[in-house]
Amino acid sequence: MKKSIIIFIGIVLVTTTDILAQSRKYISQFSHLQGYFNPALTGYEGSMLRGFVRNQWAGWEGAPMTYFASGELDFGQLSGEAYGDVLGKNAAGFSILHDQYGAFAETEMVVSYASRIQVGKQSNLRLGAGINYRTVRLDGNNLTTEQADDPVVGQYVGSFSDMNVLDFNLGMALTHTNYYVSYAVHHVSRGVISSGDVFMERMPLVGVFQAGYRDRLSESLGIAANFMYRNQTDLPDNVELNVKLILVEKIWLGGGHRIDYANNFQFGILLDRMRIGYIYELPMQRSYLIPNVTHEFMLSYSLFGDRKGIIW
Repeated sequence: MKKSIIIFIGIVLVTTTDILAQSRKYISQFSHLQGYFNPALTGYEGSMLRGFVRNQWAGWEGAPMTYFASGELDFGQLSGEAYGDVLGKNAAGFSILHDQYGAFAETEMVVSYASRIQVGKQSNLRLGAGINYRTVRLDGNNLTTEQADDPVVGQYVGSFSDMNVLDFNLGMALTHTNYYVSYAVHHVSRGVISSGDVFMERMPLVGVFQAGYRDRLSESLGIAANFMYRNQTDLPDNVELNVKLILVEKIWLGGGHRIDYANNFQFGILLDRMRIGYIYELPMQRSYLIPNVTHEFMLSYSLFGDRKGIIW
């Protein structure tokens, strides 16, 4: 019981200030999953398949586990255009994210579409929209003592309950071969379209600002830097950044920081069509989180042609 209470306190600190079901998904390799955070960035790196696993606080029973898979199709590449980040006018994508934390298991599916207007030789203005369907299952057998006393979720002790929410995401971005600046809004309708049991508040609006820069320092060395800021009314602001060095277009090494929460170290391998990434994340002592480390594994595969340019 003591272990469950500690896990519950840690999850509350990192994910929510109200009900546990109002969770925030932390992904240290956010720069590789741009289209998930902003529908306008769907297909920005061309047609790709991606997979992702995050094992948070490894070794603790009931700690969050996140699984992600997505596919993005740049229609311009279907007609033979080589660089999907510059040419082409339209792209579509589908992503699914499953997150399990304590008594809650959440599955989110997003269908996204992006349209691009070329405003420069190597730059585009992008607009995107996504349909977001989320189902949350509550397992009343895994509620902690504190949760069981909650008047909202406590009524499901010893039983199962499901809630389904349909919502929308909107986004826009200015993109270039070497940089991007973007802003998106999640849960535009604030979860007004829902079914099943109601054990969580209406979805709050989430604002997501992302920016990045990449360039070659020499023939054998490149650099990429990324920044993300998320704002949500019921949670503290989330600020993350990372920097990577790309060596001979085969390996990347880097580090990242989630302000007030964690630091991470990054390693990746670049193949002709595939990239494999790993992150080792350490919580900061003053964040009062569970001290166990977090592991992230990411795999991306380019559907058309060899990988081009420097990664984000």
